[in-house]
Amino acid sequence: MEKFQVQILLLFSLCYGILAMPTMENTEQFTQEDRKTAETYLNKFYTFTNKSRNTFAERIREMQRFFRMRVTGMLDNNTMNMMKIPRCGMPDVAEVRAVPGRPRWRQSSLTYRILNYTPDLPMDVVDDSIKRAFEAWSQVTPLSFTKVITGQADILIQFSRSSHNDQSPFDGRNGVLAHAYFPGLGIGGDAHFDEDETWTNNRAAFNLFLVAAHEFGHSLGLEHSNNPSALMFPNYRYVNTEGYRLPEDDVVRIQALYGRRPT
Repeated sequence: MEKFQVQILLLFSLCYGILAMPTMENTEQFTQEDRKTAETYLNKFYTFTNKSRNTFAERIREMQRFFRMRVTGMLDNNTMNMMKIPRCGMPDVAEVRAVPGRPRWRQSSLTYRILNYTPDLPMDVVDDSIKRAFEAWSQVTPLSFTKVITGQADILIQFSRSSHNDQSPFDGRNGVLAHAYFPGLGIGGDAHFDEDETWTNNRAAFNLFLVAAHEFGHSLGLEHSNNPSALMFPNYRYVNTEGYRLPEDDVVRIQALYGRRPT
């Protein structure tokens, strides 16, 4: 009888230990479509030059670290929800880092040209949104931006759907909103906006000024910030645009490339 009681006690202790162990989210709760969505997201935004790191688990961990989430290396609900937030199409793991010697414009006077206009807004509202988006950066740096109507420009701006001749097709509504390219020759500096999105100059849908100001940060050489309050945070977030000033995180990083605005 005593031996039987000891066995029961051991079995109870084992069961209690199993229940007390910390649990991880089970990837089996997600469908094959969810898994495909996650892999597409990771391929876009978390691809490493070191191929041995390009495993599903390692890229999930890198994403979770970037967004300051619980790092598990597993596809959980919070991670999946983060992947569904509309955002910029530039990767969060960039080949080029914000360090001395990274691509930047060598001249301080830059030109831009709007190749076409979205039908969502009047042309003068688009012009004003783009102008103010550039001014957000010129307010804190020696850079100046001049709009040209024809010919070549340092930064070309266009609204496009799906494939648009840059190897980075847009994905339809509520996914990638826009993307831009670091300074350089050819496509360098250019900014593209997804015409499948609805563009506004208020809090409805997607505010063109806020998205454009973010993309022009890339056009000037900045990568994404993992500071949620920064303009260069990859996920879209509406803030009041009246009298807009760049957050401190963005000011510090752009001035590291171009210096302060002369007084």
